[in-house]
Amino acid sequence: RKSMYSKTLLRRLRNDMSITKLIGDVLAMPSKISEGYFRFLCPVCNEFNTATNPNTNLARCFSCQRNFNPIDMVMIVKRLNFPEAVEYLIKIVR
Repeated sequence: RKSMYSKTLLRRLRNDMSITKLIGDVLAMPSKISEGYFRFLCPVCNEFNTATNPNTNLARCFSCQRNFNPIDMVMIVKRLNFPEAVEYLIKIVR
């Protein structure tokens, strides 16, 4: 089944929307700066044993071992399916 979204668009949504800004500002998830790292409350296991990596634009929970890109994070936090999460991010990234 062919995706209705281009690889270029999906790459842009994964990379151009800062994962830190998405978590802290857009989704308003509980977050804090601890030991110089941006930490957020994991939406899967509710632990603060997390960090974001600005180089890869990924978020990671070290407790439940999950990695999140911006699309994954929107899907979990907003309880959206993949196309809904993509549409949500398209409106923000514009």
